[in-house]
Amino acid sequence: MTYQYISIGRRKYAVGLLWQPMGVGYTPRNYARQLARGIDKKYTLYTEYRSMIGLAPHQGGIRAGMASAAAGVVDAFGEFSSFLAVFRVTGGYYLVAVRNGIILEDKLFNDEAVARDRYVELAQIPDWGAFFAPESWAMPRAVERRIDDIMAGRNRGILHMISRVRANILSAALIGGFIYVLLYFFRVPIAEMVSPRPQVSTINPELAAEYKRQIEQKNQELDVQFDIQKPTPPPPLVMPYDHLPDPMARAQVCFNAMGFLMQPVLGWTQTSVECGEEYASVMFTRTFGTLGEFYAVAGDLMPGAYVVENSDSAISVRARLPQLGTGASLDERDADTIVRDVTTAFQQIATPVDTNIVIDTLSNGVDTAHLSVVEIAASSKLTPMAFMRIFDEFSGVYMTRCVWNAGNRTWNYEVIIYAK
Repeated sequence: MTYQYISIGRRKYAVGLLWQPMGVGYTPRNYARQLARGIDKKYTLYTEYRSMIGLAPHQGGIRAGMASAAAGVVDAFGEFSSFLAVFRVTGGYYLVAVRNGIILEDKLFNDEAVARDRYVELAQIPDWGAFFAPESWAMPRAVERRIDDIMAGRNRGILHMISRVRANILSAALIGGFIYVLLYFFRVPIAEMVSPRPQVSTINPELAAEYKRQIEQKNQELDVQFDIQKPTPPPPLVMPYDHLPDPMARAQVCFNAMGFLMQPVLGWTQTSVECGEEYASVMFTRTFGTLGEFYAVAGDLMPGAYVVENSDSAISVRARLPQLGTGASLDERDADTIVRDVTTAFQQIATPVDTNIVIDTLSNGVDTAHLSVVEIAASSKLTPMAFMRIFDEFSGVYMTRCVWNAGNRTWNYEVIIYAK
């Protein structure tokens, strides 16, 4: 396959990219690097477009900073999730095939006959949303569109280098040149600064120590006289992964607290029960009961719980969770590896899971720390204790929330893992 570009107006657009859907939980550059290693190391350029990664080698006129022609065509035909299009361009015929929002074909043909045969072959696939082809081809249901009309002003899918080595070398060379110029212009002052100065006399160490003590004493007297307050040093940063409860103990506390609140009250229906970080709560909706009857029964069944009347037919009851002992726990894997291992664990039990990587920033006003956190959300029929067994091989695990949905009798879980 010949990787080239097409010119539309004064702009050049890259064609012939290899398109792949992007994996869940990956950053675009890392995913492009893995694809290039697994397919062919000649792919040194990539672009991220929607949920896809496009790969291309640095040859045939393709370079970093160039926009993808296929991305521009997909944007232009945004009303169609599937379409087959061929455009007459300088130097040949450009074919783009898109199925369900995924780019299947992105190719420039130098020979019209070959381009026509490929179009006819793809047209045999059913359920295309639209067809676009030169009018001279007389293709059924196809209309002709000029690519320079639909691509006017579009500049999507910009190509970037997969490796940053070349950019780092260029940056280092520029910094080195800048330092050299500074040293050249300020060589005389710098030479004067580093040249040794004559010593006038040698100071007696005992006299120097006494002089220093007198200065400190005088400073203390001035502080007291003028009521000068020394600045208070900021508190040290507290890392959340240094104070995590045992995951199974946390699951057991939530399960017990939710069971305590899930009491039957005649005339009132439970809709959901939730366990948060400090409280467990239950929602009741009225069927035929009264508020007075609810308080009379709930006071005996849920002693110490706090009742909130959301309306005359909706009540929530909240109970504080007991305190658990904490300890330090941090997973030594990076966030991308944790996402892959969590996805594998849930695939083994045939349970869908949503994962996301976020950066949590902590600061005490002076120091700042950035923590990589993997967020996990899943629905399951497993109780909290059984669900948390999935994370036995992980460290730095904390269940932030679990909810029991009485309507579909399903548990919804939210878990985070602190990554290295």
